[in-house]
Amino acid sequence: MSAINCYFGNLFSLLSRTLKTQYAGMEEAARRIADCLRQGGMLYAFGTGHGHLLALEIFYRAGGMVRVCPILDEKLMLHISAAGSTLEERDESWVSILLEKYPIKAGDVLLAISNSGRNAVPVLLAKAARERGAYVIALTSMQHSSAVSSRNSINLRLFETADLVLDNGGVLGDASFLAADGTMVGPTSTAVGAAMLQSIVCRVKELSLVEDFEADFFKSSNVDGGDEWNERLVTRYQDSIPGLNQGR
Repeated sequence: MSAINCYFGNLFSLLSRTLKTQYAGMEEAARRIADCLRQGGMLYAFGTGHGHLLALEIFYRAGGMVRVCPILDEKLMLHISAAGSTLEERDESWVSILLEKYPIKAGDVLLAISNSGRNAVPVLLAKAARERGAYVIALTSMQHSSAVSSRNSINLRLFETADLVLDNGGVLGDASFLAADGTMVGPTSTAVGAAMLQSIVCRVKELSLVEDFEADFFKSSNVDGGDEWNERLVTRYQDSIPGLNQGR
């Protein structure tokens, strides 16, 4: 069997298992986010390293929720210095910096994303958000996180600081395919995490229709009328979501 078939087989199996084991958690996450939107709150999404890709996955997407505020800083992402971002996410001073720009408050929801769940910034940000009264959802790998120690001053991992934990089912180290030379390649956390988050988005939309509350969603800018639809929403929310700012 080729590596392509093996990776897809691993992923299909993992997705199927995740649907069964995490269904209740995803339903609870959707209901918590729906309640947040109903009450005028904001869904904040944060991840460092590759985790930030999942924060962006649900931001400004065709068919995506509008009231999603990704917590972003270039030094915690990969495109400036990948190796540098690894060091930065262990620096606890980032938490106060991020909270100054992104004022998480009671009634909001924070989606904190970290596969290992051990580094300082996501863990301490989750703790600070809960202390402010926000509801914290962690997206992590329980197998990986349970097998490692924390790297922060409070000696906790992400799953120990959250109100709700979503397990992406990934193996220790994330990579899922054993190559002929004995090395592991083919991580699954992004693919599975994206599927989990988009299923939650779909459920939030469904709840907004069934329960009749306002929840704005973007359209594709590449379909007729999409630009006009999205421009109205961007204008409405750009002051509260820094990433929507139309600075030209």
